[in-house]
Amino acid sequence: MTPPTVRQVTWRALRARRGDLARLCGWSLVEALPALLAGLLVARAVDHGFLAGRLVDGLAWLAVLAVAVLVGAVATGRTYRSLGALVEPFRDEVAAQVVRGALRDATRAGGRPDSAAMTRLTHQMEIVRDTFAGLLMVTRGFLFSAGAALLGLLALAPVAAALAAAPLVVGLVVFLAALPAMVAHQRAYVRAGELLGRSAATALAGHRDVLACGAQARVTSDVERRVSAQAAAERTLARMAVVRSLSLGIGGWSPLAVLLVAAPWLVDRGMTAGAILGALIYVSTGLQPALHTLVQGLGGGGLRYAVTLENILRVHPDPPARGEATPGPRPPTGPVGGAPAAEVRGLTFRYGPSAAPVLRNFSLTLADGDHLAVVGPSGTGKSTLAALLAGLVPPQEGTVHLAGVPVADTAPAALARLRVLLPQEAYVFTGTLADNLRYLRPDADDDTLEAALDALGARPLATRLGGLAAPVVPALLSAGERQLVAAARAWLAPAPLAVLDEATCHLDPALEATVEAAFARRPGSLVVVAHRISSALRAERVLVLDGNAPTVGTHEQLLTRSATYRALVGCWDEPRTPLRVAERQG
Repeated sequence: MTPPTVRQVTWRALRARRGDLARLCGWSLVEALPALLAGLLVARAVDHGFLAGRLVDGLAWLAVLAVAVLVGAVATGRTYRSLGALVEPFRDEVAAQVVRGALRDATRAGGRPDSAAMTRLTHQMEIVRDTFAGLLMVTRGFLFSAGAALLGLLALAPVAAALAAAPLVVGLVVFLAALPAMVAHQRAYVRAGELLGRSAATALAGHRDVLACGAQARVTSDVERRVSAQAAAERTLARMAVVRSLSLGIGGWSPLAVLLVAAPWLVDRGMTAGAILGALIYVSTGLQPALHTLVQGLGGGGLRYAVTLENILRVHPDPPARGEATPGPRPPTGPVGGAPAAEVRGLTFRYGPSAAPVLRNFSLTLADGDHLAVVGPSGTGKSTLAALLAGLVPPQEGTVHLAGVPVADTAPAALARLRVLLPQEAYVFTGTLADNLRYLRPDADDDTLEAALDALGARPLATRLGGLAAPVVPALLSAGERQLVAAARAWLAPAPLAVLDEATCHLDPALEATVEAAFARRPGSLVVVAHRISSALRAERVLVLDGNAPTVGTHEQLLTRSATYRALVGCWDEPRTPLRVAERQG
């Protein structure tokens, strides 16, 4: 998807708030009243007042100018209110886009958290907000102030207006011609800052590995290289100030020099002393400050706005609107008839290019309705296999199919309809208990929620909280209570495959047995990454991962075929006889 341009986003934001923009322009017009009248009123005060010997008349003209200045000051305050109505909603929209994009990238299959997203949301977002406001102010200031000064100068003395306008136009042309180069240097500066932040974050996050591997010099050199690149980009950007100064010299100061040099000629053509003074006032208090503000604003804040927002839009483009086509693999129309619940073929996964594979050429078929427990020592790939089955990480080699659908080619929304993953760290959000339970099944009625609570042994917890409508504060729940709420939510999900990755480790054995029994009765298939031997005893099949060749079988078969499994059974601190009784009773 092609990201929108800065121009498109800016115009869209302004069109969406045409009323606020109209109010800003209206107050700006009133604010420009002193710029329009200053030269004319000063000329009248000088020619028809002070030079004519009429002091009172001269002071009266200046009093009119003072009133115009007061009216303009009131309008200035109003412009900032209108500016806030334009800027703050725009900032919120872009910030929401950054958050949506960061979450989308981090939660897609194979996605990773983006350490630069925080920079975009804080530092870069504030740059966009401030520079957008500054851009609006300098642009409308130049249009209204310079326009009012030129109109007043034209009404006062058309010849003087022509003399002042010519160098003003030349200065603007010089500045606009240099803008593309300024944008390129500003873009390089922003990119260098982002690369420096990413490099520093990577170095800090892996400082233990860096020390362990003796790679301090290499990592330090990389960070130093990024610092030098950012410093060079900033120096280049600072040199562009010369172009801005040249533009101001031509367009801002040259009109004053031209009028002063041409003053005798203008007097010979009948221009009065008051008119010359008024023309100088129009240039010095109207045209020159307006051009200075425009050049400094566009050359500084405007460039930062364009490049920073361009960077945000490039990394976090707007998601397509409803009804628009989304590039990439199409979501599946449904499971392929007769396909296994899950099928893994030739799976290889490692956590780094030089790391040993956690899983190597691994294959597994999970039939519809199957109940599989995964056991093994720590670090042998149990949670990795759960993440691969759920499509959270992509394998380096091999394929994963759920209900005949390839996980790698399935959109996240469609993938969520095929499987539900319940991790060890259960997530419960602030809201009612019913809101938490309906998260994966919004259409569930209260009776269905009550049935889930009863099936998973969560009725005492619901009663203690105050029922389905009771508010849930995650910080006030124990780890086991959070796991129980998350388990009920996952049990209600319509996905045919449930993957429990040590999702009941904080529950007592009796409640854990109730939860697993409820999932076993649930339509579909079940994979349990076990942390107690009782989970393996309840399963129809057990997969043993020990860093060597994986072994699959029943509990009795594995006691004979797998030394690792026998060691695990002997090390698990649980009585075996009651568990076998519980299994037969289930």
